[in-house]
Order: sequence, then structure tokens, then C-alpha cells
Amino acid sequence: MTGTNEELKDRRPLASRNTRWAQGIARLLAQRSVTPNQISQGSMVAAALAGLSFWWAGHSEDIERIVMLLLAALFCQLRLLCNLFDGMVAVEGGKGAADGPFWNEFPDRVADLLILAGVGIGVDMPELGWAAAALAILTAYVRELGHASGLPADFSGPMAKQHRMATITGAALLSVFEPLWYGRDDVLIIALMIVVLGSAITVIRRSWHIIVQLKARGRSPEKT
Repeated sequence: MTGTNEELKDRRPLASRNTRWAQGIARLLAQRSVTPNQISQGSMVAAALAGLSFWWAGHSEDIERIVMLLLAALFCQLRLLCNLFDGMVAVEGGKGAADGPFWNEFPDRVADLLILAGVGIGVDMPELGWAAAALAILTAYVRELGHASGLPADFSGPMAKQHRMATITGAALLSVFEPLWYGRDDVLIIALMIVVLGSAITVIRRSWHIIVQLKARGRSPEKT
């Protein structure tokens, strides 16, 4: 494994990173001309396709709607795979670039916006989608604020990135079966509400962690 101690310390803890399939794919990518930045950029494409699929599903019926929901779930997971492999190729594969920190963070914020806004527009509740997107971006801002203050990166939930995508992916799959109880869009609307509430709690929780740690650091005697 390559990468500095600082890079490793500030990585999001992911169990999937230690699986054989993930390590094998990361090695294949690292051996080719694919760069971590390109993988990160690909996550925005996947997110755009997910948001478009959610929008399309909201204006479709029957089989077409089911196909769009399944595609939306697939592209949400593809976004997460891009997020997994860009870091693995950069750190374990030793292909990190000078502008890597930008491409590590910026595409994630764009992806949250495209997916969550797409869900909201698809269910004719754009304000709920924008609220979920804004709070998702705010969770990342608070994490980076703490990091900029010299604190360890805080990836705590209950609605961190992987939790948001799991919620939306699960809702997309469950929505396929809504015709069985004569519903439509109810599951996705509830999922957006969960993301809004969970993200708000996450923002408050991470903010509190920062305040407590900064106060504790301020009370610590300076080393000479």
C-alpha cells in the first residue's frame, strides 16, 4: 500500500475497500491509463444519469417507469463505485495527482445535487429535493470545516454519503413495487424526507464534535 499517513488517516472508512473484488478491480485500473481524477469525473456522469432516470421515472408509466427506477438505482451505485475506486487507484495504486484533492471532493457535491434534485423533480416536489441536496452538501462542508481547523475528518452519520445513497437506492428499488398497493412516488418522497432529517442531524452532530474538540484543544496546555 502506498500513500502518506495523512492520506490514509483522512480517508472515509469503508469495509468494501478491503474486499478481494475491490482490490482486484483497483489493481486493474491502476495498471491501465485510467487516472483517479477521471474516475472521480465519471462519478458526476453516473450521478447525472441517475438524476435523469429519476426525472424520467416520474414522467413514465408501467414498464418504462420500472426500467427508469432500476437504472436510477444502478447509476447511484455506480457513483459509489467511482467514489471507491478513485481513492484506491490514487492511494493504493500510487497514481495520485497534485489536483487530486479537488477532484476527490468537488464531484461528490455535484453528484449529491444531481441525484437528490433529480429525485425531487421526478416526484413533483423539487423543493424537497433541493433541501435534501443542500443539507447533503452542508454535511460535507462541516466535515471539511473541522478538517481545516486541524481536526480529524469526521465521517459520522446518521446520513453520511453512503447512507444517503443506500436510502435513495433502496427507495428506487422498493418503488418498483408501488403499483401493488396502488401507490406512486410515496416511497421516494419518504426517502427524501429521511435524507433531509438525517442530514440535518448529521450536520448538528458533526458541528458539535468540532466545537467540543476545539474547546478541548483550547484548554490543553501548550507544549514547549
